[in-house]
Amino acid sequence: MDGHCIGIVGGLGPYAGLDLVRKIFDSTRAAHDQDHARVMLHSFPGDIPVRPEFLLGLTDVNPGHAIGEVMAGLARAGADIIAMPCNTAHSPRILDVALERLRAENGHIRFIHIIEAALSQVRRIAQPGARVGLMGTVATLRTRLYQDALEHAGFTPVILDDGSCQTVQDAISHDEYGIKAASSPVTPRARHMLLRAVEQLAGMGMDVLLLGCTEIPLALTESAYFGIPAVDATRALARELVQACIPDRLTQE
Repeated sequence: MDGHCIGIVGGLGPYAGLDLVRKIFDSTRAAHDQDHARVMLHSFPGDIPVRPEFLLGLTDVNPGHAIGEVMAGLARAGADIIAMPCNTAHSPRILDVALERLRAENGHIRFIHIIEAALSQVRRIAQPGARVGLMGTVATLRTRLYQDALEHAGFTPVILDDGSCQTVQDAISHDEYGIKAASSPVTPRARHMLLRAVEQLAGMGMDVLLLGCTEIPLALTESAYFGIPAVDATRALARELVQACIPDRLTQE
């Protein structure tokens, strides 16, 4: 067995961390327990401030400090490959602070970036110039994490209007029916709201759908919608982690 160990920063939200672990296992060819990767999930949601509030200027408390402490703890526990199933937390304003703390703990840890993983998957299924329908939190969209990456790679992001983006945000974070409040199972209302958003994007002429929030794939689990292929950023990250840890056991697409 390879000596690598994957460390996952959980709690962002908690079910997104579990979903990433499951997709790591699902992306692994294994005949026995021992064939799977070594994985640690540290899920300390109460320790990490809300990411969007910081990015939207509603608080000065940078969640990167707390995230960095979780990363450092994973490194001390033996992880040498680290990932974080939260797209919003990959904003450089947060991630750079977290990685600085991690490097102070151990400068040899490899960090696998979810947005880069998702973009690699888009490249596999779409030609440059393709229109990529993007769903994510309001903070992720406003900070242009995916838009800039997609445009730099030669793709055209397709974004919903502000009202529809807020509907997607409500499906994710509403404290009664949102995915963060009711992840298992996801409420029918939240799934319906997200499906309506996908339908709107399809009507705007997208070639690929990119689920750029780790909560959304908990509700939208299909591989295609309206005949349009969907890229799940969490699954893309899981496959990159298996490739980095035990590449000979990565499943076929």
